[in-house]
Amino acid sequence: MRSLPLGTAYTVWPGIGAIGTFTVGIIFLGEALTFTRLLAALLIVSGLVLMKLSSPS
Repeated sequence: MRSLPLGTAYTVWPGIGAIGTFTVGIIFLGEALTFTRLLAALLIVSGLVLMKLSSPS
């Protein structure tokens, strides 16, 4: 919270959890890796990056 505004932090941490869960599901649980699911994960990551870049340092 010292380096990120509350709105950005609130967005980033659940996003990291979503990507982590997505990755665990594919690697350890044998879930399918389809183009649509991969695209959705990439959109989440790009949204997280944009949130971080738009935050004042």
